[in-house]
Amino acid sequence: MKKNAVKGASSARTSYVAQAGMIAAVYAACTLASLVLLQGLAWGPVQFRISEALVVLAVLTPAAVPGLTIGCVIANLANMAVAGTGVLGLLDVVFGSAATLLGALWCRKFAARPAVALLGPVIANALIVAAYLPVLLQGLGFYTIPFTDISLDGAYAAMYAFGAVAIGIGEAVVVYALGMPLLAALRKANVIKQES
Repeated sequence: MKKNAVKGASSARTSYVAQAGMIAAVYAACTLASLVLLQGLAWGPVQFRISEALVVLAVLTPAAVPGLTIGCVIANLANMAVAGTGVLGLLDVVFGSAATLLGALWCRKFAARPAVALLGPVIANALIVAAYLPVLLQGLGFYTIPFTDISLDGAYAAMYAFGAVAIGIGEAVVVYALGMPLLAALRKANVIKQES
């Protein structure tokens, strides 16, 4: 009996690690695809990271929390190399990934209420990413409001306010317009059994 319990625990742990790894890989790949397809709209003061729709996986399984976080770390490290942000890119690796972690934890906590659960990633990204992004962008030598010539260079409070609103809107559009239908489809297909 004891042997079966150990084997069951080992199998559950293996399944958890496998799920987290797959989620990390898909998140990283989708984020990098966003960089290629949406270019400046995947990173910067206005963001529509399509991969953020995957935060709904945290509603279904606890393995999504480390999976999404690791996927974000991988994508942000890759972006450092692609964009050539140097050491400043570590801000995105550390704090962007922390925002993803906090958003995923919020999703787990409110898994029974998906509309509320998805507010976590919106709030975390709006507040955290907007706080370091002005420093990163100014360090790279620019900060203008996208699609305009309006420069917010040297005006941290204005840059933060603009970033918080723009990133919050972009995140909300992605997680609600893409994430909610994804969640409904995954539940209907019973691809990932919801875990409490």
